[in-house]
Amino acid sequence: MSLFGHQDSTPALLTLIERKRWLAVVGLGLAALLILLPADAQALSLEVKLSGLEGRYQANVQALLGLYQERGDKDMSVPRLRALYRRAPEQIREALAPFGLYRVEIESTLTEPAADDGAWIASFEVDPGEPVKIGRIDYQITGPGADNPRFPKQFPMQVGDPLIHADYEKAKSSIVNIASEEGYIDANLAQHLVLIDPVAYEAIIAFHLDTGEQFYLGKVRFNQDLLDDRFLAKFVNFKPGVIYNPELLLGLQGRLISTEYFDEVEIQPLQDQAGPDRQVPIEVIANRNKANVYRFGVGYGTDVGPRFSLDYRRRYIGRRGHNLKAEIEISQIEQSLAAEYRIPIRNPVQDYLLIRPEFYAFDTDSRQGDLFKLSVAQSVRTKNGWRRILGVDYRYEDFSVASEDDGTFNGLVPNISWSKVVADDPINTRNGYKINYYLQGTSEDLLSTSNWFSGQLNYKLIKSLGERMRFIGRTNLGAIWAASVDDVPASQRFFAGGDNSIRGWGFDVLGPDDPLDNETVGGRFLAVGSLELEHQIVGNWGGAVFTDFGNAFDPDYQDEWQQSVGVGIRYSTPIGPVRVDLAYALTKDPAGFRLHFAIGPDL
Repeated sequence: MSLFGHQDSTPALLTLIERKRWLAVVGLGLAALLILLPADAQALSLEVKLSGLEGRYQANVQALLGLYQERGDKDMSVPRLRALYRRAPEQIREALAPFGLYRVEIESTLTEPAADDGAWIASFEVDPGEPVKIGRIDYQITGPGADNPRFPKQFPMQVGDPLIHADYEKAKSSIVNIASEEGYIDANLAQHLVLIDPVAYEAIIAFHLDTGEQFYLGKVRFNQDLLDDRFLAKFVNFKPGVIYNPELLLGLQGRLISTEYFDEVEIQPLQDQAGPDRQVPIEVIANRNKANVYRFGVGYGTDVGPRFSLDYRRRYIGRRGHNLKAEIEISQIEQSLAAEYRIPIRNPVQDYLLIRPEFYAFDTDSRQGDLFKLSVAQSVRTKNGWRRILGVDYRYEDFSVASEDDGTFNGLVPNISWSKVVADDPINTRNGYKINYYLQGTSEDLLSTSNWFSGQLNYKLIKSLGERMRFIGRTNLGAIWAASVDDVPASQRFFAGGDNSIRGWGFDVLGPDDPLDNETVGGRFLAVGSLELEHQIVGNWGGAVFTDFGNAFDPDYQDEWQQSVGVGIRYSTPIGPVRVDLAYALTKDPAGFRLHFAIGPDL
């Protein structure tokens, strides 16, 4: 008993504290044990079965059904599974509503596993029912543009059609786009809704568009400090007074950005400055780009070995948009130094005059020499998409072919070429082609040291054969009219062999051979072809089989037809496919294999 007449409780209090401490220790130990257990010990297996649906109905349900999307989640717990199962019928109905299905019936079951390592099974038997059909359409175009013939007289969807929400959005967008293209920039879509009558099971469409006044494009003024406004006016392909079409303004912005004169171009329509004629002035705000661009490149090709390049570009010179490009390329067999000065003309985005000095040194198995060339040319794009270059070169070449064929060429060489590239993808092409025609020639009347005229055709076709296969065909044809191949400078003679010619041989080693020393001297005619079939194996990887054939020929020498076959590996990259080919030269004596490696776009 205590002094104050009550029992002492200290021992009981200590016992209670010790018990709580013990329980806390046990709890922490159990928590640690759960954490240390392998994740697989707590993971559950789930199978989701959907029946009664197919095609786009099933695909959309699978995409929006949370239980289906999370069925392989290793962190799935039983409470999470049951919560997703309860939400599943609502999600299925939401996934089917865009197809006009509003009377969906669902029978669902959730079966627990019979054994510890068994799977949960969530089954959904879905009866989508019939899609609701359009019962009424309230379609109105009002305002000053109500009589514009571009607006459809009737709403694109008709009474009795199933209500497909994607079709409704497409129809709505097409009418709104017409209003935009026709200059109704204040058009107001006063009402646009779809109502479902659950009793009559029909849809009611209400679409009311008030066009407002029609506006027109006004004068374009430029806010920039780089180029002459008269030069920039060439980029504007519309005149004041044409119907206000935002696509015309987007095109103007794209053309200005593509020149790289400016790093940012903003188009501001000044609608508040439109007068009674409703012509909207356009202000173009442009910030100049960095003037100088440098680029260093490293590459490798079987033909040339390691290759290094250094490019310099001056994006703008003066107030009329002139620009300059200089480049150095160095490899084991070729070295070049060139500069190109461009002067925009006509359509400044794609047409220009060019002045190009170039020094080129070459040392292959068949020919060696130095070439200096000064070109002056006009390059324009024609209406049907061809690039035409018309020019004249001054050339001086000091060359050696084989052991007894040394010479020089000095003279003017007029030339013209047409080229065109069409591709669905410029980097990894599935369908497309590239074609180039080239004519050039000279005579002693042009202060030349010899007379010759040549023409060349290069064509490459890529055609997809299903989802995984491509056919690639290539041909190179050429002819030179000259009294003898000796009158033709080495750089202009035809040779064959190499990565882009006939695989199985080295670069430019094929052609007419001098019977005295068996060295290749080049020819006045060229006929080379290639057939290739590629197949995608998995992911970015693919394989190829091919055959290359042809040669360079000359009437003064014995003709020899060459052919190779081979297999290759392909790997698609953001800068073009990597191509590794093993070619077997059928007509080589002795026959043998050669490995070829290249990277870059096919066209």
